[in-house]
Amino acid sequence: MFDKLEIFDKRYEELSKRLYEPDVVSNGDKYSEVMKELSSIEPIVKKYREYKDTKSSVDEALSILDDSDSDEEFKELARVQLDESKEKLPLLEEELKILLLPKDENDDRNVIVEIRGGTGGEESSLFAADLFRMYSMYAEQKGFKIEVLNVNETGLGGYKEISFTVNGQGAYSRFKFESGTHRVQRVPQTESGGRIHTSAATVAVLPEADDVEIDINPADLQIDTFRSSGAGGQHINKTSSAIRITHIPTGMVVECQDERSQYKNKDKALKVLKSRLLKIEQDKQNASIAENRKAQVGSGDRSEKIRTYNFPQSRITDHRIGLTVYKLDAVLNGDLDEIIDPLITALRAEQLKESMEN
Repeated sequence: MFDKLEIFDKRYEELSKRLYEPDVVSNGDKYSEVMKELSSIEPIVKKYREYKDTKSSVDEALSILDDSDSDEEFKELARVQLDESKEKLPLLEEELKILLLPKDENDDRNVIVEIRGGTGGEESSLFAADLFRMYSMYAEQKGFKIEVLNVNETGLGGYKEISFTVNGQGAYSRFKFESGTHRVQRVPQTESGGRIHTSAATVAVLPEADDVEIDINPADLQIDTFRSSGAGGQHINKTSSAIRITHIPTGMVVECQDERSQYKNKDKALKVLKSRLLKIEQDKQNASIAENRKAQVGSGDRSEKIRTYNFPQSRITDHRIGLTVYKLDAVLNGDLDEIIDPLITALRAEQLKESMEN
């Protein structure tokens, strides 16, 4: 581990000097490339240097205690320094192990989130709207920006489906845990008898694809226009601005009707299509190592039930790690870190366990 850390430390020094070289300063792309690598290894190097400083404190304290010429007061200060540093060292080692774990290549990407009402009719559509509100408030807390790509509303204000982008550094690292089936238990607004019903909505989280990653042959696309439809909006049913793109080789269909402009809707639909195709390619790559990959919290499959929201008991249970919190209102108002932080901790624990076994 420490050999790797030394390599990172030297590389950090090299990159820090590179930033001031004329060929880098004068070239925006090169400068961005160096800055990106520098930022990616900076947390590791800073933690390693803190570890080395703490290790030096231990050595210094031991040297003072071994020196017969040191007075007793000075030795007492050294004992305190030794105890504090010895207590700190194992904690720093654990943090370094976590920082050295393989990073998900998608973590820094923007994401596309697709929510669909599932079992439960109108109630599932209303729950889908609750999930969108929850994610919108969470994104705002994190400084991310949300842009709606497509929405299919119901008459009661629910969503049969809604797709949107979440833009911001590290968006995927937080939202990736949301893929799967979300189940709700509550008395529906549409139920007059006061009985608790169970319904569900599904969530898919896609890392946004860069244009250079997915090259789509225009001949593989069937593009249709149609009139927008939905529960409201001045341009609804008046112009053929909505776009439906069918990717012929896969049969994948993407619709977008949120914008008045046909061009903008096409651009958004292509963005979703590229991200779906990227996800397929990444899933294929991961499939070959899936059996040996223990470090995983859930499969990310929308058919997997990941979480239950129980309104009568104000309870949320994440089934992947057996976590239960009684803060339903807070979580639905965007305090999702109550759930996501333990999921990240569980993932890291599994990764650490796997790295030790290997």
